[in-house]
Amino acid sequence: MITVPPSPANTDANPYAGIDKLLLTLEKTGKKYDIEKIKRAYLFAKQMHEGQYRDSGEAYISHPVAVAEIVASLELDTDSLCAALLHDTVEDCGVDISVIKSKFGLDVAALVDGLTKLVHIPFDDKEAEHIENLRKMFLAMSKDVRVILIKLCDRLHNMRTLGVKKDEKRRQTALETMHVYAPLAHRLGMQRMKQELENLALQYLDPIGYEEIKRDIEQKYGRSRDFLERARAQIADKLTESGIKFALEGRVKSVYSIYRKMYEQNKSFDEIYDFYALRVIVDTEPECYVVLGIIHDMFKMIPGRFKDYISTPKPNMYRSLHTTVIGRNSIPFEVQIRTWEMHHIAEYGVAAHWKYKSDIAESREDVDLKLSWIAKLLENDETRDPDEFLRALKIDILHDETFVFTPKGDIVTLPQGATVIDFAYAIHSEVGNKMVGAKINGMMVPIDSVPQNGEIVEIITSPTAKGPSRDWLKIVRTSEARTKIRQWFKKEKRAENIAMGKIEIDKELRRYNRPYTEAQKTEILSNIAKRLGFHELDDLYNTVGYGGLPMSKLAPKLRDEFDRVVRPEEPEPQPVTEADLVRQIAAQKPKKSGGGVVIDGVEGLAFKFAKCCNPLPGDHLIGFITKGFGVSIHKRDCPNVVENYDNPEYATRWVPAHWDQTALDSSLYEAGITIVAHPDIRLLADITMALADMKVSLTGIDSHTEGSRTVINMTISCKNLDHLKSILARLKNVPNVESVARR
Repeated sequence: MITVPPSPANTDANPYAGIDKLLLTLEKTGKKYDIEKIKRAYLFAKQMHEGQYRDSGEAYISHPVAVAEIVASLELDTDSLCAALLHDTVEDCGVDISVIKSKFGLDVAALVDGLTKLVHIPFDDKEAEHIENLRKMFLAMSKDVRVILIKLCDRLHNMRTLGVKKDEKRRQTALETMHVYAPLAHRLGMQRMKQELENLALQYLDPIGYEEIKRDIEQKYGRSRDFLERARAQIADKLTESGIKFALEGRVKSVYSIYRKMYEQNKSFDEIYDFYALRVIVDTEPECYVVLGIIHDMFKMIPGRFKDYISTPKPNMYRSLHTTVIGRNSIPFEVQIRTWEMHHIAEYGVAAHWKYKSDIAESREDVDLKLSWIAKLLENDETRDPDEFLRALKIDILHDETFVFTPKGDIVTLPQGATVIDFAYAIHSEVGNKMVGAKINGMMVPIDSVPQNGEIVEIITSPTAKGPSRDWLKIVRTSEARTKIRQWFKKEKRAENIAMGKIEIDKELRRYNRPYTEAQKTEILSNIAKRLGFHELDDLYNTVGYGGLPMSKLAPKLRDEFDRVVRPEEPEPQPVTEADLVRQIAAQKPKKSGGGVVIDGVEGLAFKFAKCCNPLPGDHLIGFITKGFGVSIHKRDCPNVVENYDNPEYATRWVPAHWDQTALDSSLYEAGITIVAHPDIRLLADITMALADMKVSLTGIDSHTEGSRTVINMTISCKNLDHLKSILARLKNVPNVESVARR
């Protein structure tokens, strides 16, 4: 935001011209809004932001108006619209929250306060301040979910206009969006907003990867443009014949969804089976299953690709049937089947309760029940440790879910990777505390076992159990289980905790390799205990012992106080000889990133081989830092590199890379090849037989016709550049093949 001297008073004939579009949107909804209150909020915000401009040069008031327009598209209430217009007045204009309360009421003031950052609380670092802001947002959200709905609208507009920001700010905002706000939209069931946030963030985190997949989508969709329409017409005819009232729509998978599958599951673009999808919307739940039977009767189903989210809804309220079938030319596509109510919730999540329900009071109660996970997150946040809170947020709230069953058939939802111990504590504290074993599907399993979707978990308890083990804190995944285990130790084992705390602290002090007296140790720990709010030193030991204060957080404070109290004896400085300098320089070697690739100047970063060029040992390499997704390794002559290398925006993100010949083993690498040939009934068989004779794996294939020629794009596995050249030479001798080239 930029502030300039006040401009002359507005002399427009229509003082509300800036919200014409907003008012028109509200009128189209047919709902009753307090238009005068909304107009007053606009005029007040416009007056407060007078003379303030965005980085784009637009008047700052354009931002809150744009946020209000997005809020209006969700059809939230009058107070939400007023809060959207006023959300930056407290932080950016110095307006006291009491002024908002007096002018627009308690509800609007509470919403604005929930949307305002914590700017007056001092923190040790920016990371702690950021996490405290998140904690405040969740606290406000637990009281009124409209806070996060407006915040998501605010973030969406900021992402739409992020291009005018500096590169570092774009990176920071995009990462935060990808790791916090997009998953939050998913957890709230707002799929439309989630997908737009993810795609916008990816454009700034990995622009080359984004453009590469976008181009692949356009090319693949262009070659099969009529496929979805034909499948749609075929299904529509059958449903009409069966007398079912329906709506039918098609979609192509989003850029980020494909990117995530390719990156996380190491799949090629051709291995994305749900690239195409059709959605069938009907009136009743029984009709969903009737349509499913019709689809499976028309097309061959791919085993293991059916999911019933109607009988087992996701925690974000999503309900639908998913099945993947094989269509014309052996092209797989997904079919989603749902009712209109399910569709509204899938698109808008909790916001659907404002958009499609008339009884707002009933809707709010329903929403509060479905958002009980927020209260649970805050209840389990007993340590007030920023890292612990962020860890809980990522695992409990923003992670994919696993659905498991109790022996009685009740469903328990756990974050992916949760253990049977987490399951026990999700049922009840006493079940976890008295746990002595567990069964999955009737078979005894170790207590660190991770149940999978649909499995039945039984917890074995004993009244004589001695309680949880401290080792469980290293096993469990959920903050709920970790908090309950700590509470047990805090209550039942104080003496043991104090002893454990002393051992942990003494171990840390010994790491400093400097002698100290008992008096110095007491002074150090007493000062730290007082600073952290403990009345007695034993309280500090106790908290460290039961895990309420991780050593990772205590250690920096302990080191600072130790250095202040225990002064080191400074030795006489020794002169550095020329021989010493030579030895130091000789010892400086590039860090290996693994996988036979050395990335100079970048230590410890994960990397992936770019799908656009699939580098092989023997190729000249270069790396591109994707800001949050590791380093993408390209061929030096890759078209994406040639096109973007001289772009000043990416100048600092290219890093030198090369193969480490001593670390290469017998690993296989993917390579793309293009074959141009005369059409022949045995062409594909001859090519695959040639590959089989050479013991070369085929991992992807796609073909199309260009004029009188057949063009086949293949992805194969090979050892290096020389191996690929020998494969290409062999394929050129296959009958009817005109040319073979690397893609």
